[in-house]
Amino acid sequence: MGQQEGRVEALGREACLALLSTVVIGRVAWSAAGGDLKVVLVNFVLDGDSIVFRTARGGKLDAIQHGVPLTFEADDVEPALRVGWSVVLSGRADIVTDRDQVRRLEQLGGAPWVELSEPVFVRLPLREISGRRLPVHAGGVFVQPVEET
Repeated sequence: MGQQEGRVEALGREACLALLSTVVIGRVAWSAAGGDLKVVLVNFVLDGDSIVFRTARGGKLDAIQHGVPLTFEADDVEPALRVGWSVVLSGRADIVTDRDQVRRLEQLGGAPWVELSEPVFVRLPLREISGRRLPVHAGGVFVQPVEET
């Protein structure tokens, strides 16, 4: 889909995948017990037709084990140019239990940003994926002087 002047551009699957491969941080959201919405940052890796992230025991894993769908979002913005993009996917995730897959993902995923006790890999397939891109707008760069003390 082509970009039009000043309009938000809907992105196709291939563009979404290309953009996801450029970042390592995203957000995972799920509906917790009682209907509370939870959103947390995760570092992730794109693995074929899935995103994979590590997590510790707790809310996310409880939700996955009970079949609660997850929503994942990653983005990048440049405020000075008022340009950016966002990719969202949702669906049911799986806990990776196969030892060979876990070893492969440990090599693929690089070092986690936070050390977790008993980390678990979670795989979220890219079945429902959509994205949007904000075109470049004439923006302004504002400089705020900071007084040294």
